[in-house]
Amino acid sequence: MEVQNWHKETIGKKVVDALIKNEFDAVYFSTTGEAATFILDHVKPGTKVGFGGSMTINSMAIQDKVKAVGGEVIDHGAPGLTIEQRVAIAREEMLSDLFLCSSNAITLDGMLVNIDGMGNRVSAMTFGPKKVIVVVSADKICKDEKAAFERLEGIAAPMNNRRLDIANPCTRTGSCMNCQTKTRICRVYSVMKKKPMVTDITVVIVGENCGY
Repeated sequence: MEVQNWHKETIGKKVVDALIKNEFDAVYFSTTGEAATFILDHVKPGTKVGFGGSMTINSMAIQDKVKAVGGEVIDHGAPGLTIEQRVAIAREEMLSDLFLCSSNAITLDGMLVNIDGMGNRVSAMTFGPKKVIVVVSADKICKDEKAAFERLEGIAAPMNNRRLDIANPCTRTGSCMNCQTKTRICRVYSVMKKKPMVTDITVVIVGENCGY
């Protein structure tokens, strides 16, 4: 475990340096608890906090912590919503004070690589919210852009289809089949090579494995 933690921290801090060169703000934390504390430092009473449907963020129970300090949760992934309600809330997230999400993959040279269905998450990451915090676990670090897309196809996409209980081919094969179904959720591909010009983004690399 000690060697594993050393490796995650070493690689994680290397990615932090690369992100800073790409004009992002970036920081490394060993645990999700430390990352949660960092996030909550940006939440005050009345702060509107949007959630991008991230299993990494959900695993940190941030929604409850935001409410506890008086923040307003804007979450299109909350249970019991209709598709119309989800879309309306996703639009509200675009104008939140703070938008929280993860990235499907991140490269050693500091690029964020993502895949979306509606495109709301990659849109909000790029422009809209006053502040964006992207939390990425060290297991999502990939050698380069090619390896990042391989991670999207071999891990993120099939696991998200399975989580959402959508019967696309990857839920049977375990990897992307480039399906042409109406229920395909892999529709919007995004590579952020540099920080968008006017968006305040902090990327938090976490040593613990979380999300997918």
